Amino acid sequence: MQSTINIIGGVARLPEWRLSSPLDLDIHEGEHLAITGKNGSGKTKLADILAGKHPLFGDYPKYDFRPSESTMVSENIKYITFKDSYGTANDRTYYLQQRWNQQEIDAETPTVDDKLEEALRLTSLDATHRKTEKERVVALFHLEDLLDKYIILLSSGELRKLKLACSLVGRPRILMVDNPFVGLDVETRKNLSALLGEIASSGELQIFLIVSRDDDIPPFITHVVNMDEGHAGRKMSVEEYKRWKASAISSNCRYDDLHDRVLSLPCHPCPAADEVIRMNQVTIRYGQRTIIKDLDWVVRRGERWVLLGRNGSGKSTLLGLVCADNPQGYACDISLFGHRRGSGESIWDIKRHIGYVSPEMHRAYKKDLPVVEVVASGLKDSIGLNARPTTEEYDTCLWWLATFGIDALASRGFLSLSEGEQRLVLLVRAFVKDPSLLILDEPFHGLDDTNRAMSRAIIDAFCERPGKTLLFVTHYDDEMPGGGVKIKRLEKLKN
Repeated sequence: MQSTINIIGGVARLPEWRLSSPLDLDIHEGEHLAITGKNGSGKTKLADILAGKHPLFGDYPKYDFRPSESTMVSENIKYITFKDSYGTANDRTYYLQQRWNQQEIDAETPTVDDKLEEALRLTSLDATHRKTEKERVVALFHLEDLLDKYIILLSSGELRKLKLACSLVGRPRILMVDNPFVGLDVETRKNLSALLGEIASSGELQIFLIVSRDDDIPPFITHVVNMDEGHAGRKMSVEEYKRWKASAISSNCRYDDLHDRVLSLPCHPCPAADEVIRMNQVTIRYGQRTIIKDLDWVVRRGERWVLLGRNGSGKSTLLGLVCADNPQGYACDISLFGHRRGSGESIWDIKRHIGYVSPEMHRAYKKDLPVVEVVASGLKDSIGLNARPTTEEYDTCLWWLATFGIDALASRGFLSLSEGEQRLVLLVRAFVKDPSLLILDEPFHGLDDTNRAMSRAIIDAFCERPGKTLLFVTHYDDEMPGGGVKIKRLEKLKN
């Protein structure tokens, strides 16, 4: 049987990219692989090795890309990590509020159509077939209404769809995707799973997925490799993996200690206003495109709200208005903690009562600071640390890191962490100043099952404390917070 990728006793030449033990892995033609494991277990390291990013001692990996005529790894393996999704020079200087500042868009900023055309030009297809291929991926990913949209304005889910579409037009032999379903709404996840399944069944390419949730393993996957503390387990069939996972020892932790730990925190004074947020007839437009129209919304102190809606329906835009990251908010009738927006308060007056995490924040946080300093930056509402915290503030940061079970990472560089570990750190950053208003925009991106359950328990306990208000965005029913939530559903407008 043809081995598409074969590695025996593989050890990376650079120590920082080595797994805990030599890698033995033989992937056959027609096998579609899921790489699973806890956050920080080495899933991305394994994927990088398979993609040839980290050379090994000897002549491994051995590749056999037949029937492809090309033997080049770069042409036959397309690896999507969803990092640097904008793909322009602007990406190196991306900042948190840039998505909502349309004046920052210049003539060099590409649209969705530009990026698709760029991807098509890199293929060997002629002009006629490029047109047909473009129409196919546009229809499959429902990109028709996005073609003229600047990519800097895309939601995180829309960005993922675009990058997947661009990679698929390249006709690779192997498609490797890191957490493909993260940030996608239910319908889009189903469509994407069906699309990848259709491609997998065609026999034209193999698909390898890195997944943090077992529920995200689609039906077309045939085999699983589980990572555990840097060690790659043996390749198992999906059926074997399910039996192994079911028999694995589970702690069945109810997080009672975490609940009591969070509730033991002293109560800090909250703003006295009963209305935390009031929006009257709020409308947000970018050029001819309307994102939010005539929105009325009141959030009262102590309430827990969940924002639901498809990708591009305006959920993150709405939260950007609350956090004063979107400049259009100053032209709208918005009150926060009883004060009308634009009545003289500074952006820091607004943010000092708010704890916030979002895909945009994760994307903007490019500072390779020690983890404890990243957490401490939440006390200063900054990306990076401009003023040294006091000893007491550092102790608070360490207390919250311990609460989330990642105090061992305190001195590690932020950019050296896995994506899931980074998201946990940014979650801690949102809690560290004991905010009155907690805004969590898809907070569980990339978290494994254990860390997701733990984080949900901490959020629920935090919101039991007096005066705490929650705004929460998710595309997964099992991530919904407890405690009698209210639902605000946003519909994607037709423009």
